[in-house]
Amino acid sequence: MTDTSTLPPAEPGQIDPVFLEDLADAIDERDIRWLARTLGRMHPADAADALEALPYDTFEEAVELLGKDLPPDILIELRDSYREGAVEMLPDQAVAQALDELDSDDATTILEDLEDDRRERILEDLAPVDRAELQRSLAYEEETAGRLMQTEFVAVPEFWTVGQTIDHARDIGEDLPEVFYDIYVIDPAHRLLGIVPLANLLRQPRETPLEDIMAEPTMTLNTSSDQEDVAFQFQKYSLASAPVTDDAGRLVGMITVDDMVDVMQSEHSEDLLALSNVSSADASDTVFETVKARLPWLAINLFTAFIASAIISVFEGAIEQVVALAILMPVVAALGGNAGSQGLAVAVRAIASRQMDGDAARRAVLREFLAASFNGLLIGAGVGLIAMFWFGDTGLGLVIAVAMFGTFLWAGLSGILVPLGLKRLGADPAVASSVFVLTLTDVMAFFSFLGLATLVLL
Repeated sequence: MTDTSTLPPAEPGQIDPVFLEDLADAIDERDIRWLARTLGRMHPADAADALEALPYDTFEEAVELLGKDLPPDILIELRDSYREGAVEMLPDQAVAQALDELDSDDATTILEDLEDDRRERILEDLAPVDRAELQRSLAYEEETAGRLMQTEFVAVPEFWTVGQTIDHARDIGEDLPEVFYDIYVIDPAHRLLGIVPLANLLRQPRETPLEDIMAEPTMTLNTSSDQEDVAFQFQKYSLASAPVTDDAGRLVGMITVDDMVDVMQSEHSEDLLALSNVSSADASDTVFETVKARLPWLAINLFTAFIASAIISVFEGAIEQVVALAILMPVVAALGGNAGSQGLAVAVRAIASRQMDGDAARRAVLREFLAASFNGLLIGAGVGLIAMFWFGDTGLGLVIAVAMFGTFLWAGLSGILVPLGLKRLGADPAVASSVFVLTLTDVMAFFSFLGLATLVLL
């Protein structure tokens, strides 16, 4: 096999095909030593990408071969479905070892992948202190700050000096968080009093009291805070980390920006898939899982498509008399649908980034109304002229121009009012909006075009 140290570096985000061949050969030859040594030398994220690039059955074989030699840092970097598959295949001893080596937030992520019986069995193998911390994290609701936070942090009393704090950090050594940015100052009841950024701490003389240099935290999170709200706060205030307190105000953990990057990516991907009425898009998905995720939404779309067809059937006589109507119907519906999708995408993104509150929502509705009006006038005039010259019928050109204007206006308003309405009702705008918007737009397109044609041309 090729010496990986001699391989030319791949482009960022790409994996060297020669290395992938060597990786597959090593798995086929059951060369555990080469696998463990090579993956251990790589950055965990790159190693995870390499494993995910293999066929899924080869990936499973690699996990089975490595067992407890699979570095936990690689395990936590795997995508959800791959990590869940890996954890399922690893023996209990290997999972317990990984939990012992990972930070508490990453260990909680692994535990979430386990069945209840197996989780309890593995937790019994951990030290009592570690077991209690992980059980406390699991007690919080999913997708909350309590689940995301890590319970390793540095907290000191306010009467300490800079020198005492530095000495304390050196004394606890390996018990320090792997990554942290702030020292938390607490009172005897463990309530948060302030923070001292590491950059500020290291600039001060040793004899400086912490109470003289501590500052109010920019943002304090509660264990019950939704992860989407937490991500928004990190983005808004450009946070590197934030303390987490319980309902009594006691400091119980911290969240760092690396975890928030994952949450933001996950939330954005979820919204993007939801706009297309898809709930899963993973390389490890089987055909059955893919069908299961998409079929319900396709069934709903089938129902809504028949609603549009029912509108068309009402004007069956008009279509028989003016064949051009059948030719031009798809133009009105397609352009109206695109206009609705554009407004919907902008609205859902604005709602997710908290840009649709109060007066901002009213301004957005007015903006979409004016934009839809101008686009409807311009596109309607263009389509009307094309239809007039194509079929030599001025009346038909005027009908489709007016119908196009009405459809654009309706699509623009639907694209923003539907997600806003769903949000007010407590539903997720990204999940349900597209079905309503596209159905409403199609119905309006066919009804306005065929209805006007019936009134004007017949």
